[in-house]
Amino acid sequence: MHDRILVINPNSTASVTRAIDEAMAPLRIPGGPEIACLTLEDGPPGVESQTDADGVIQPLCRVIRQHEPDAAAFVIACFSDPGLFSAREATAKPVLGIAECGILTALTLGHRFGVISILARSVPRHLRYIGAMGQAQRLAGDLPIGLGVTELADARVTLMRMIDVGRRLRDGHGADVLVMGCAGMARHRSDLEEAVRIPVVEPTQAAVTMALGRVRLGWGTSLKY
Repeated sequence: MHDRILVINPNSTASVTRAIDEAMAPLRIPGGPEIACLTLEDGPPGVESQTDADGVIQPLCRVIRQHEPDAAAFVIACFSDPGLFSAREATAKPVLGIAECGILTALTLGHRFGVISILARSVPRHLRYIGAMGQAQRLAGDLPIGLGVTELADARVTLMRMIDVGRRLRDGHGADVLVMGCAGMARHRSDLEEAVRIPVVEPTQAAVTMALGRVRLGWGTSLKY
């Protein structure tokens, strides 16, 4: 099927892929493109460092080349956007990264956005990327919840920490929109938004929404860098 959007989780944790797949439900429209989610089996349990992000580039590009004949667009479902520019060189199809799309979506929902990260060591990597996007002045703050990717399986603890960090970003840093800084947080968007009372962007949903537009409007080629 050519109208197929392939969402790739570049870590090897299947529970993260299941959470991503569940978050796609509102975007699966009768007659619309298929949205399929795939786990990168060669990836680490979590992309939690720059080394992890760099290490998935080759296997990620390999999977994209393998699936190019049956996909209309690809989404890299990790907030580091690992291998995004290499992936855009590997295919003529659109490739979207969830960090880029999540941040761009947040800019349409508020003036200053806050990012909820998993670990403190994730923050410098995010700040470099946000700076490279030219959006540092719109960033209210990036704060971690102190849980690794595999620890996100504890839904109660994860949500409690996300609510705490979300309120700190809202009240102490002036964020009027939040971006969830890990695809593994996907299932908590509605509950978090209800608790903090400001818009919350789930970045994989944001990226797939953009991919749907690209596919439906025929903007079928990836940007080249």
